[in-house]
Amino acid sequence: MRETSARVEAAFDRIARMRMAGLPFVNSALRVEMVGLRPWDGQRIGVLVTPWAMNLLLLPGEGSWDAMPTGAERFVELPAGRFRFVSAHDDLIGEYHACSLFSPTLEFADHEAAHATAVASLAALFDPATAADGTKATFSRRDFLRGRGTVDADRG
Repeated sequence: MRETSARVEAAFDRIARMRMAGLPFVNSALRVEMVGLRPWDGQRIGVLVTPWAMNLLLLPGEGSWDAMPTGAERFVELPAGRFRFVSAHDDLIGEYHACSLFSPTLEFADHEAAHATAVASLAALFDPATAADGTKATFSRRDFLRGRGTVDADRG
């Protein structure tokens, strides 16, 4: 996993230097970090913290990978509910699917706060108790991360 994390961090460090430097929505207190990358359902999942966004990333792993065109959407069932991911591609890491957790990241005072939020987000996303009454939970990203959400028993 460390090799994959390092490749993702290198790709997004390059994006930070080449395309994001000096933009008003960039939080200079943050750095690029891949947090908690782990195997999941034959793929890899973790949270990517950058100075401009925090995203849940889904990357190819040992299992099958459903390749999609850039910008295509898919819904992924996690223990906490159903979440929307968008397909993207980078030359260093190939295709990946991203679910935005925070964008921009200006509300974080420092990198430690962003890192702690990434760790807490992963814990909540993989806690089946987060899905109330055992039904599929459907949350906005911010409501989910703030502990507020609604349960939609008709979805899923």
